[in-house]
Amino acid sequence: MRDTSPLDNPIWHALNEAHRPLARAAGLAARYPADVSPFAGLQEYTQAAFDDLAALVEPGQTIALFTRQPVAVPDGWAIERAVTIGQMLCHDLQPQEGPHPLRLTDDDVPEMLDLVKRTEPGPFLPRTNRMGSYYGYRDNGRLVAMTGMRLGLAGFAEISAVCTDPDFRGQGLAGMLSTYVAREIISGGRHPFLHYRLDNPARHLYEKLGFQPNGTIELTICTR
Repeated sequence: MRDTSPLDNPIWHALNEAHRPLARAAGLAARYPADVSPFAGLQEYTQAAFDDLAALVEPGQTIALFTRQPVAVPDGWAIERAVTIGQMLCHDLQPQEGPHPLRLTDDDVPEMLDLVKRTEPGPFLPRTNRMGSYYGYRDNGRLVAMTGMRLGLAGFAEISAVCTDPDFRGQGLAGMLSTYVAREIISGGRHPFLHYRLDNPARHLYEKLGFQPNGTIELTICTR
């Protein structure tokens, strides 16, 4: 069984592994560029690490942290929101078959941003697609569903931005796209994982696909 401890601090590991080319780093802290993602990670959650993070975050700027335990931020930082979310890891993929999705490119970003705005799957910014491969389905030329890869770690890749236009829900598009992306991750020798809101009924879909709970994550949104 692969060591899953990197998933305890996934943003830090992603920024120091698969996403190192995207990272802006200072000592014990690293973050994504502001137009890629609001995520930041610390090697350890100490005063020294937050001091390093301050060198990467402009006054008034907001960032998001993923940790196993709740975070107490030091003076100079304010928590805007803290919420517990679920983490799931795929051990045995049970695919839902469907048509081959389209690989989305930079040319599709305006439509991707519009779909995310209408469905709110989580943060998706003008260059979030640089974090990994994204795929979608179109209906009469209109982008109606998409899913992709976000955090990339050694041995793991996160499925994210699972979203379907409200007019096209109930057709299994999310399951088919999640299956396709999970297969892509597995074919690359990594394990798929994902995060979800605890009140999101999509959890049951992920369980049918072969994802199992892997504890919870504390999402902390804070401003310098």
